[in-house]
Amino acid sequence: MKKHNFSAGPSILPPEVLLKSSEAILNFNNDNLSILEISHRSKSFVDVMERARSLALELLGLEGKGYKALFLQGGASTQFLMVALNLLEKRAGYLNTGSWSNKAIKEAKIFDDVYEVGSSENANYNYIPKGYDIPADYDYFHCTSNNTIFGTQMKDFPKCSIPMVCDMSSDIFSRQLDFTQFDLIYAGAQKNLGPAGTTLVIIKEDILGKVSRHIPSMMDYKVHLSKSSMFNTPPVFAVYTSMLTLEWLKNLGGIPAIEKVNDLKARLIYSEIDLNPLFKGFASKEDRSNMNATFNLVNDDLKETFDTMLKEAGVDSLNGHRSVGGYRASMYNALPLESVQVLVEVMSELETKA
Repeated sequence: MKKHNFSAGPSILPPEVLLKSSEAILNFNNDNLSILEISHRSKSFVDVMERARSLALELLGLEGKGYKALFLQGGASTQFLMVALNLLEKRAGYLNTGSWSNKAIKEAKIFDDVYEVGSSENANYNYIPKGYDIPADYDYFHCTSNNTIFGTQMKDFPKCSIPMVCDMSSDIFSRQLDFTQFDLIYAGAQKNLGPAGTTLVIIKEDILGKVSRHIPSMMDYKVHLSKSSMFNTPPVFAVYTSMLTLEWLKNLGGIPAIEKVNDLKARLIYSEIDLNPLFKGFASKEDRSNMNATFNLVNDDLKETFDTMLKEAGVDSLNGHRSVGGYRASMYNALPLESVQVLVEVMSELETKA
């Protein structure tokens, strides 16, 4: 029996995606070749790349609105640098909500002036800053929509007169938003999209070409767009698996359908956290993430007992990040409601034993 996988990433994938991708390792597209060994220039894979790019725009409601999709390498960490290289001319504003936005700020500071328009560092990032100003003369505003480590999520986004860039690595395709408010979205695949190895980048083309610096070809969005996301050899298997995941999501009913399931999972876990006196949530209630629920035991003396119960129930990868401690339930799109129900049952059972 497969474990209930609450890993923060690389994370759970839908069973049918795992099956189809494993079959393709042996024989892809009935070509009697493995997906791991076909040419990325073959029609079979070019079709995969175009399908994946098209599905990403379709599911986000961005088709025909001036956006293009890319599947690149280097993870979101490379996007920290690429965003600044391609967009930062004079100054930019960043919202600091945790470890990943901190790293994005660090990379951007290599080039020009970068300012924190707001930060929740004073409370170990357990909330999302509110009421900050974004100067109209900045080149762009950068935010992180969901914070895996601290379990916070932006529920609303500021009205911007400048381009808005968003790192959606851990909650892309999980909820309905007006995605036209963003000019650039990037997301590492390994949480809601596919295996580690590729990164989805959604770009509104008219924001490019406005910096004076020379941009190395491999780091230039315009180069990757001109080559249809195949300037260099793409991560073929990761893109293919991402395409399968996007098809799975579309067949479910798209983002509106998965959002309903994600809301159910979040309400279930947070209800138990709030009602069970043995647990305490970490993130501010108004900013709690639907993807990553962070919580701690009130009495650490119960940790050994709780951990044993979790193991016996097949609950895996629940340990919190060292920055927060305690536990973290990562509930990405592919995690079934049943897994959250099992976790909540164990938490409730612990209360009866304490």
